[in-house]
Amino acid sequence: MYYRQMGEVPHKRHTMFKKDDGSLFREQVMGTRGFSGTQSILYHHYMPTEVVKSEGAGNYLPEYEVEQSLKHRHFLTSKVVKQGNALKARTYLVGNQDLLIGTAYVTAPMESFYRNGDGDEMLFIHHGTGQLETMFGTISYRPGDYLIIPIGTIFRVLPNENETTKMLFVESFSQITTPRRYRNEYGQLLEHSPFCERDIRGPETLVTFDVKGEFEVLTKSRGKISSHILGHHPFDVVGWDGYLYPWAFNIEDFEPITGRVHQPPPVHQTFEGNHFVVCSFVPRLYDYHPESIPAPYYHSNVNSDELLYYVAGNFMSRKGVREGSITLHPGGIPHGPHPGKTEASIGKKETLELAVMIDTFHPLKIVKSSQDFEDPAYMYSWFEKKE
Repeated sequence: MYYRQMGEVPHKRHTMFKKDDGSLFREQVMGTRGFSGTQSILYHHYMPTEVVKSEGAGNYLPEYEVEQSLKHRHFLTSKVVKQGNALKARTYLVGNQDLLIGTAYVTAPMESFYRNGDGDEMLFIHHGTGQLETMFGTISYRPGDYLIIPIGTIFRVLPNENETTKMLFVESFSQITTPRRYRNEYGQLLEHSPFCERDIRGPETLVTFDVKGEFEVLTKSRGKISSHILGHHPFDVVGWDGYLYPWAFNIEDFEPITGRVHQPPPVHQTFEGNHFVVCSFVPRLYDYHPESIPAPYYHSNVNSDELLYYVAGNFMSRKGVREGSITLHPGGIPHGPHPGKTEASIGKKETLELAVMIDTFHPLKIVKSSQDFEDPAYMYSWFEKKE
């Protein structure tokens, strides 16, 4: 990311920054990889360590099924009935040691505040509008937004009144960044990157609360959720600067890379974390070789699992999927277009599909409750019935 400043900060870091009454604002260095990664410095009215009460609030790691056989899976997230605020509504689908993935129907604002102490979070907004309130400021969100929230950031999701926000979420156990191959040695996105810094939105406004009282922050870390009651409002930041902060990128601003023949999935890569990548499939022109086959070739994910979340449009290589479907194609067995889809793609000039793909380089495990909205026949949907 690039340098950004909001609010008031002193001329030099680690120097006195005084309030009007002569007392000091409290400086907090917030960074990754010790003091060697990206970081920001925040200035608070009160000590960020001022906790009135701390107690356990439960576990969060899901229970996984014992998979009996290796097979392709299809989950219909439109059948999920769980609703609530952006934390309580989370329905975990799959996960491993690197990330947890699920969906949420957000119907209510978060009353308590929340932070993930394990890693970054990615919220993809399928539909709905609202605000992501954070200690760094507020970001307004809309359909198609990827919201990237750094580890340790205190935030709340507030859907607009009378609206439901449907989101795909990733709880990472690492930092989520732009792909390394699209950045130069100084960190700037290169000319051949499918998006640039101009497409990235940081916090729009910084609202400071100089308020004492008891405010709950739910902290997720080490497989548990802890309730921390602060003695002041957690959004007491008067200013900050640095390279670490929440930001938004809309999938509509992803510029697809096309070619004369079918391009492999890495050209769609948008973000990366530790042992996983996130890709965006967006409306684009098809291949222009006179004998090209636009549909993807059959392929084996030898070293990765492939998860696809279908957002909108008609996904040209699949039958039976719908808006909100999630397919999982595990490594070890091949997958590809459904019967008839290869032939049907020949001669087509464009696709209007919209989907998010997450490839993981450690196997994904299936959360037990996912079976409640699974299509059990999906593994056999490539079998061509003879008339």
